Amino acid sequence: MATFPDISPGNDLPKLILSNPSGLPIPVIEAELEAIMSLIEEQEHIRFREIELVYVDEDHIIEVNKEYLDRDYVTDIISFRYDEDETNSAVEGTLFCCAPRIIEQSSEAETSIESEFYRIFIHGLLHLAGYDDQTKDDKETMTSLENSYLQQTGLDL
Repeated sequence: MATFPDISPGNDLPKLILSNPSGLPIPVIEAELEAIMSLIEEQEHIRFREIELVYVDEDHIIEVNKEYLDRDYVTDIISFRYDEDETNSAVEGTLFCCAPRIIEQSSEAETSIESEFYRIFIHGLLHLAGYDDQTKDDKETMTSLENSYLQQTGLDL
């Protein structure tokens, strides 16, 4: 069996599907998102088959949070992984991102809006790769990885 990096991507290149029902301007560039996906694939030994990135408003993220996670509040991102591939060679998932919340967070963190949007995308991909942020140590690990990927891509604006 082939292992990463011996797996040939062939026609199975990472597929990113973007949608923005929030109606807000989203300050990301698709090519940058794809570059982030490729970098995470390489360094986390994972392959993304299909990732749906959906930017929603606060009402929509609350609906998703209530329906699927039994939580009643606004959050910046909710990640759903659909595949059952334990080898991480064909990861499929959806990232619901709350555009207004991400904009608020950029102000709170005193970072650029663009950088915060990329950070949240990275955060979601890390969840799909198996990382969790339920404990203080887990959060620190994820934040460190987010910072590293932002720096490596030059998107830590």
